[in-house]
Amino acid sequence: MRPVDPLDRPIWTALTTRQSEFARGGPQALAFRADVEPFAAAASEDQTDLEALAALAIPGDFLLLIQATASPPLPGLQLVTEAVGVQMVATAAVEGSCPEGASPLGDADVPEMIALAELTKPGPFRQATHKLGQFWGLRRDGRLVAMAGERLKVPGMSELSGVCTHPGWRGHGFARQLSAFVASLICARGETPFLHAYADNAGAIGLYEQLGFTIRREMAVQAFARAAP
Repeated sequence: MRPVDPLDRPIWTALTTRQSEFARGGPQALAFRADVEPFAAAASEDQTDLEALAALAIPGDFLLLIQATASPPLPGLQLVTEAVGVQMVATAAVEGSCPEGASPLGDADVPEMIALAELTKPGPFRQATHKLGQFWGLRRDGRLVAMAGERLKVPGMSELSGVCTHPGWRGHGFARQLSAFVASLICARGETPFLHAYADNAGAIGLYEQLGFTIRREMAVQAFARAAP
């Protein structure tokens, strides 16, 4: 059988290696703690593994899968959303400097981070998402208006994620500056930055291409949840 590239299954790879401390589940299926992210993955497409994955679904929440090939149906769960994404990898060291006024974000900033993420929809962001990697933010008039950080971590690589800017502050280059800076920090550690974007988000893809990222492949993005009683 042809070996699977770890990046084809980034969630499983992260949960079985560098981010195992955030995992719940067992050898057949794993998910991040619900307060961290809804990401989950099965060990394989065997029916017993899919059943184990479905068992990790929490009522009122969902499981989000990001992998190279779409998952078969999960027993007892409904496919809530489905989309095509792209996975991009930096092909050379990304250069960037700390934007003027940028500062590291931590526990005290979580309410603002969640509010900004809910407004701009860069991807799921929960109470403990920031513990996956360092996030950086820019404030204007005392309010958090832009941020970017790191999320999934696999051997030798870290994911640039959570890139977003308040609608009232777009057009200032904040996303580009923060993305370049966070990616440069990843490179400085001797790791390779990678990221995920929706395939129809031409603006984001174009920005990342300018920073030196190239599309590695398309990815299936699926959300599964238990049916409402």
